[in-house]
Amino acid sequence: MRSFGLRDVLGPIMVGPSSSHTAGALRIAQMVRELLDAPPAEVRFTLYGSFARTYQGHGTDRALVAGMLGLHTDDLRIRDSLQMARDQGVTVSFRADPKSRVSHPNTVDVWVRDANGDELTARGESIGGGAARLTMIDGLSVQITGEYNALILYERDVPGVLGHIAGTLGEGGVNIGSVWMYRSRRGGEAFNVLEVDGPVSREVREAILASPDISRMRFVPADGLGRAPDAEGLGEPAMGPDEAEALLPTVDFEDASQLLLHAEAHGRTLGQSFMAREEVCEAMHGRPVAAAERYLDRVLNVMRESAYGPLDGEVRTMGGLIGGESRALSGLASGGDALAGGVDARAATLAMAVLETNASMGRIVAAPTAGSSGVVPGVLLAIDEAVHPGREEMRDALACAAAVGFVVSRNATVAGAEGGCQAEVGTASAMAAAAAARLMGAGPRACLDAAAIALGNLLGLACDPVRGLVEEPCQKRNAAAAANALACARMAVAGVRSIAPFDEVVQAAKRVGASLPMELRETALGGIAACPSCRGCALG
Repeated sequence: MRSFGLRDVLGPIMVGPSSSHTAGALRIAQMVRELLDAPPAEVRFTLYGSFARTYQGHGTDRALVAGMLGLHTDDLRIRDSLQMARDQGVTVSFRADPKSRVSHPNTVDVWVRDANGDELTARGESIGGGAARLTMIDGLSVQITGEYNALILYERDVPGVLGHIAGTLGEGGVNIGSVWMYRSRRGGEAFNVLEVDGPVSREVREAILASPDISRMRFVPADGLGRAPDAEGLGEPAMGPDEAEALLPTVDFEDASQLLLHAEAHGRTLGQSFMAREEVCEAMHGRPVAAAERYLDRVLNVMRESAYGPLDGEVRTMGGLIGGESRALSGLASGGDALAGGVDARAATLAMAVLETNASMGRIVAAPTAGSSGVVPGVLLAIDEAVHPGREEMRDALACAAAVGFVVSRNATVAGAEGGCQAEVGTASAMAAAAAARLMGAGPRACLDAAAIALGNLLGLACDPVRGLVEEPCQKRNAAAAANALACARMAVAGVRSIAPFDEVVQAAKRVGASLPMELRETALGGIAACPSCRGCALG
């Protein structure tokens, strides 16, 4: 959690339709690709749990192949990755296993043979919001998230090998963050995983491999999927990495109460306090805080494109369950009927439009997930149209939304497969409510009240995608969540308090999500998906 922040909550910027099932799946495959010494020639994917039940409708198959081909989450070619693999001579196959028990509902096993004829097996889990981890490589347990550069070494279990590795890294100026060691038996084969803080040059890697007791090295570079925008020309970091590391505990807010205390003590908004933490995290990675500000501007631009595109022309969604709803609502409002227009109606219209972009494998911002990506832009863009706040005000509102999503992500979950739709759309509504309250002039406490009321209103919401698609009822729930956010923001600005503070509502959401049956957590087996008109239509 130490570097978890802005780009994890308002991001990734990605091609839809699902942050867990598309972006997270792509990240798993990309980490596996990084383990290879040559391009993949043949890949077999075995999907479990929620992956197995909905992989075609969520584009998981295309995302996994895209990751193996080296594409990134925001690359529009993801939709064509299966054909790209055929064109490149890469053989791909999928097997769905929804019955085997696994530790996480979004799990995939990957077997790959590269162009050199070498084989590799790995298991990955998509853990929500586009984040992922590898939990097994060649039958050995690991924990690799891509947050740090990782070295995986195959060696003989003899004295001095680990010392050689550590010494060589130290001489190369590379600091070791963590080490996992495994061995088959004393004096037999051994396996080390090291996470390191900085880059590892080719010279350092070659020096490590110079030991006759080390047979092979695999290297997984730190996550490069759009989490660190180009900071060139933006100046120097506010502080050095060591200073930032020491300062982080003072701004590493564990919950909303700590965030609120910081904001009130320093006379800041929630967004400003969250960005104070982001400044430290940016400095730890050698980037200026202006890189985060540039990222916020990019987020807003992608949100605009995703919201206004479907209003200007037809979109073709993957499942064909939605398409044209936002234009219909927009047309209704343009008729001049007082009951058909207003900020709330516009927010719902724009939220629905984003889901049309998402479902057509267009580019969106996961906020905090792809399935809930319409709520925050719907609310903020509707307010922007109505009162035209300045760029700094919009940045602060986005940062306020990120602060709320950060608290939920850190203390509960934003993954529908773990907590139901309340985890996705509920969190998005809370984020949008806080942001809207801020644009109405609310202080930190009122912004958190708005978020608490919004999330509380949506407790228990099932995640039940019809036919396994992020289309129906997802699109309509985004629209409803946008209206909910605006109503809750008005309540908070008027002085209406949440009966429970935001942290307690988050814990309630965590308990409710854990108590939801599997059928109501993104499996397409319950709720609306199980209605007679939809039953038996699940893909995969």
